[in-house]
Amino acid sequence: LQYKLELLEDKDWEREWMDNFHPMKFGERLWICPSWKAVPEPEAVNVMLDPGLAFGTGTHATTALCLTWLESLELSGKTVVDFGCGSGILSLAALKLGAAKVIGIDIDPQALLASRENAKRNGVDDRLALYLPENQPTVKADVVVANILAGPLQALAPTIIDFVRPQGQLALSGILEEQAGCLQAIYSQWCEMDTISTKDEWVRLSGKRNS
Repeated sequence: LQYKLELLEDKDWEREWMDNFHPMKFGERLWICPSWKAVPEPEAVNVMLDPGLAFGTGTHATTALCLTWLESLELSGKTVVDFGCGSGILSLAALKLGAAKVIGIDIDPQALLASRENAKRNGVDDRLALYLPENQPTVKADVVVANILAGPLQALAPTIIDFVRPQGQLALSGILEEQAGCLQAIYSQWCEMDTISTKDEWVRLSGKRNS
């Protein structure tokens, strides 16, 4: 094993990270913007984000794949479930793109805190309901997105699919290319699956639930 040791100058690492988080565009009209920077296109759909201690800034391929998918849908008036909501980035994108209501679920209380604060920052907190899994509601949504990991997506498949109404849309990410075939087969039990979308070594699976 080859390795080297190198001294790094001491820095304000939180500030260093913030300085390198820049506005990013997804699809034709959706921007994810750090809450401390100016928006590049004020007339676009802008999500102002501070992830805090939660996962989700749009820089990771899995989040980018899900954001691009959401931007491609007609969400006006729809109910969306964000399973594993993290920072709330996908929930907020769905709401700013026209969703009537989003239900965000996460096992981490810090994620729910970050999602709630980001929702307030974007003026959509009245349309976002947040839950820990033990308190999650029974609901049939028009759109369900789950950006977690392949293991939980497999283990929780019956739970996740139960949120999707007949003919509802589903997207799954947090999946490596070599894991995609197994999960595609599992969710094909309930959905007509689309062609797999790939970014870097990660994939997004999507489909429509059967009637």
